[in-house]
Amino acid sequence: MAGDGFVLLKRKGKITLENRKLRYGLIGCGMIARIKHMKGVAAYKDEVEVVAFCDIIRERAENYAREFGAPGAKVYTDYRELLKDTSIDAVIVATPNRSHSFITIDSLEAGKHVLCEKPMAKTYAEAKAMVDAVKRTGKVLTIGYQNRYRNDVQYVKAACETDDFGEIYSAKAHAIRRRKVPTWGVFLDEYEQGGGPLIDIGTHALDLTLWCMDNYEPHMVAGSVYHKLGKQTHTGNALGDWDPEKMTVEDSAFGYITMKNGASIYLEASWALNTLDEKEAKFTLCGTKGGVDFNDGVRINTVKHDKMIVEKPNIYLEGVPMAEPPKDMAVEMEARIFIDAITKGMPVVVKPEQAMVVTQILEAIYESGKTGKAVYLD
Repeated sequence: MAGDGFVLLKRKGKITLENRKLRYGLIGCGMIARIKHMKGVAAYKDEVEVVAFCDIIRERAENYAREFGAPGAKVYTDYRELLKDTSIDAVIVATPNRSHSFITIDSLEAGKHVLCEKPMAKTYAEAKAMVDAVKRTGKVLTIGYQNRYRNDVQYVKAACETDDFGEIYSAKAHAIRRRKVPTWGVFLDEYEQGGGPLIDIGTHALDLTLWCMDNYEPHMVAGSVYHKLGKQTHTGNALGDWDPEKMTVEDSAFGYITMKNGASIYLEASWALNTLDEKEAKFTLCGTKGGVDFNDGVRINTVKHDKMIVEKPNIYLEGVPMAEPPKDMAVEMEARIFIDAITKGMPVVVKPEQAMVVTQILEAIYESGKTGKAVYLD
């Protein structure tokens, strides 16, 4: 893993495939495609064009084609028809979690490179089948964990790679909202999504933690999964009251993971927890030389000259006169790295084998929550 984090943000330059733009297809024309993936494509409009749009609701695909598509972009309601177009180089899979695995596998086997939205899949078996498909086809597959490319995360990853914290043996992955349950789409549908906040936002926090620890060998997982608030009304939810009849996913979940090398991770995930301590897509690392958290920007704690100290790197140039603060380019970098993997053969940063372990752990937390027993992954 060393070296595939921070330095990748320095990539520059325009690349075309056979002197033409890369041709993308979008499968799933929902909110995440609009606020994330189409922005990533737009950042490299000289290199990429979206020539096909697919959604089970044809009107949505037509709207996306008009707004984001290349001239003459095609519209489909069946992704398998889109995949028959041999001129398409790559697809973005932005559908509900239930269909990530089979759409991705079909796309790879149709000769397309794939950027699949997170989480990789609902189950470890599905994720493993996706990894196996990559090995069979030789195509590029990466998963949409764009938080890895945030400026603050990149700084911490670089510090981990230079051993600033020593052996990281204790960590916490934070994905806590007070009352911010997403009430649109199928977020509340366990069948479509596989779960609630654990698989939706907990997946980001766990991915960041494992990546910075560079540890993908879980040993044991114990979890608690709660359905405590879902039947409430007049909820005070920041995104509007949820429908109790449609809330089939958990409102909170917590997991304790031990790794084969003895390290431990505590994962907390909630859309609606009665707490003022909200943290999302953040993590805490504790090592033999020092530690880091995101409680007030990046805070590094260590010992120097026999005294405990706290360092706060000025990642966003706060208080620097005449300086333009650097922008987080996470979405753009996710798109850039996918392009480079296709056109230059560069390695992806989010490797499917890593994302598969995230799914394995999340599934084990759900299983442990149901059975009340620890799950061993050896």
